[in-house]
Amino acid sequence: MGYDMSKFSLEGKVALVTGASYGIGFAIATAFAAAGAKIAFNDRSQEAVDRGLASYKEAGIEAHGYVADVTDEEAVAGLVENIEKDLGTIDILVNNAGIIKRIPMLEMSAADFRQVIDVDLNGPFIVSKAVIPGMIAKGHGKIINICSMMSELGRETVSAYAAAKGGLKMLTRNICSEYGEANIQCNAIGPGYIATPQTAPLRERQPDGSRHPFDAFIVAKTPAARWGTPEDLQGPAVFLASDASDFVNGHVLYVDGGILAYIGKQPQ
Repeated sequence: MGYDMSKFSLEGKVALVTGASYGIGFAIATAFAAAGAKIAFNDRSQEAVDRGLASYKEAGIEAHGYVADVTDEEAVAGLVENIEKDLGTIDILVNNAGIIKRIPMLEMSAADFRQVIDVDLNGPFIVSKAVIPGMIAKGHGKIINICSMMSELGRETVSAYAAAKGGLKMLTRNICSEYGEANIQCNAIGPGYIATPQTAPLRERQPDGSRHPFDAFIVAKTPAARWGTPEDLQGPAVFLASDASDFVNGHVLYVDGGILAYIGKQPQ
């Protein structure tokens, strides 16, 4: 018995990837484009959208960029309306926009905590809520939330981020529970530690040639013994966005090189 590989195709699908001007969101959107999807993304400023559009153009992708803040319900409603007008009903949503504030809990203000929760948890709720009616009307839809190692593990200075990403894991399961019957699959990707320009300073060699302490820590905690790359997230994202994953729902796919499976090395 063969398998229809076209199930992995995203030909003709409309994908919204939030905050995808650069980084992980950009990598996922470029993979979707290669699989045949039409790409829409948003960012909070015109400047960021223009930078993103230039990057997509350089990659040979005709992307559509919009200015919208994911925490603003009215702006998100306008975003979805504009995408529907320009490209058609959204088939695939990736809730990628997020922020992190690394502040010890006792030093963190309630306002900072709320801001992280607002972007990283309320944002995905607001955008999902805006696209689900169109998906119900169309008879199918895929929502992919970008979770984190901090959806499962705690670490110093990230109380708000861990709370938001743990909440996002449960929002993923709840969207599955409420809308699975409408043929909407809501899953999540939990990236491990990914090598991006933002994390580059943590991987710089020390003057004596040794690894940065955080780099050494991550490599020791990862069975794959390396940082991930944005490209490592592309295949899992295409799978979760495609018809190949139609019976996968409420699942968090950790793309972490094995971190969550591993207790760690014994100290020498």
